[in-house]
Amino acid sequence: MEIVPQCVWRINVDVPEEANQNLSFGATERWWEQTDLTKLIISNNKLQSLTDDLRLLPALTVLDIHDNQLTSLPSAIRDLENLQKLNVSHNKLKLLPEEITNLRNLKFLYLQHNELACISEGFEQLANLEDLDLSNNRLTTVPASFSSLSGLVRLNLSSNQLKSLPTEISKMKRLKHLDCNANLLETIPPELTGMESLELLYLRRNKLHFLPEFSSCRLLKELHLGENQIEMLGAEHLTHLNSILVLDLRDNKLKSVPDEIVLLQSLERLDLSNNDISSLPYSLGNLPLKFLALEGNPLRTIRREIINKGTQEVLKYLRSKIKDERPSHSDSVTETAMTLPSESRVNVQAIITLKTLDYSDKQTTLISDDVFDAVKSNIITSINFSKNQLHEIPKRFKILPEVLYRILTLETILISNNQVGSVDPQKMKMMEKLTTLDLQNNDLLHIPPELGNCVNLRTLLLDGNPFRVPRATILMKGTAAILEYLRDRIPT
Repeated sequence: MEIVPQCVWRINVDVPEEANQNLSFGATERWWEQTDLTKLIISNNKLQSLTDDLRLLPALTVLDIHDNQLTSLPSAIRDLENLQKLNVSHNKLKLLPEEITNLRNLKFLYLQHNELACISEGFEQLANLEDLDLSNNRLTTVPASFSSLSGLVRLNLSSNQLKSLPTEISKMKRLKHLDCNANLLETIPPELTGMESLELLYLRRNKLHFLPEFSSCRLLKELHLGENQIEMLGAEHLTHLNSILVLDLRDNKLKSVPDEIVLLQSLERLDLSNNDISSLPYSLGNLPLKFLALEGNPLRTIRREIINKGTQEVLKYLRSKIKDERPSHSDSVTETAMTLPSESRVNVQAIITLKTLDYSDKQTTLISDDVFDAVKSNIITSINFSKNQLHEIPKRFKILPEVLYRILTLETILISNNQVGSVDPQKMKMMEKLTTLDLQNNDLLHIPPELGNCVNLRTLLLDGNPFRVPRATILMKGTAAILEYLRDRIPT
């Protein structure tokens, strides 16, 4: 079809032919008088233009004209004030009409695979927009006014010619999905790392040499950085990625992986292929990885035959090397007054360099005092007691608050997959630096409302417990909603 039949445009105006032929239609049978056309799909044709007769369909909520040969849109599009979804992808548009900014109810706008070189003035007036796809166009800049699209949840800018992103993009407080793959980006504005709502960030196939510190992206689940020119991955790049599930660093110029990689306790997929990495930290073996790609690196510490056996064999090998490093009775280091028994069971190096007390995957029912003694006077910011058989938070936490509740620098507690039955919200509130608390898959029958007063928490994970409230619908809304829900239920 190369043109839209006139009867389509006039379907709300003209009386159908059958009405003239039969005068006995009842009121319920006169369909043409009951409703206006709300959805028009004329995709996958050979349309080269649309006429201003489009204005005759003011009730449209969906207009799908993707995969045609359109070079422009008619100005009459301004009359589609009820439009919520507009799909003009896979056409030949070079410009968008200014009238498109009149579509104030628009929520979904798909413009991918066109020939757009710039964005219309006033585009920021589309305040209800939630999903915007501008991928595979010819954009060289993104207007700073985009920051006014405060309701945007998903923004796809991939496969354009962008050399930079405006700092104002960080003002999109609801943005969860940002795709900037296949552009010419050399740097990322530091402000982007303050986007607390961001969950998926795609930056593959750019020209990045350095990474910013993702200081506030605590909800980030996927970070795709493959096919860049990144030379260094430091502790500062990993420390705050508490929720990360996928980390893609393939095809870069990395020479090493920091020990702080062990802090990514939720990480499931790690792609390090085609870098310049010669060795890996053995602590990598303690991560719950389902996929680890190492091909194309000059690794000297892991034999090729082990890598070829797959992820779990590699992790098993790395864990075995951790055991090999521990001092034994036959070594020159013996247990003396200067070397506590606990130090042979706790990773002291992690305490000193990573500020992490890691006693995970021990299948223990009790955290003994000597585990804490190994901390000595070192500053601790993270505690990991996951994958044990704990029935409650260790009593030492209660009777000796200085061990946990008075560690003012503590930022992260990971105690999932245990049998914890209660927490003390009053003592938790005193931990003003605590931003991440993972209590997933425990035995919590009751969540104390006072936990809502821990306003500094950015990540509170409670799934997999037998409590009835908060309900799953509240948990799905995220930490802020959970805390607000709990505060509302504090007895007055």
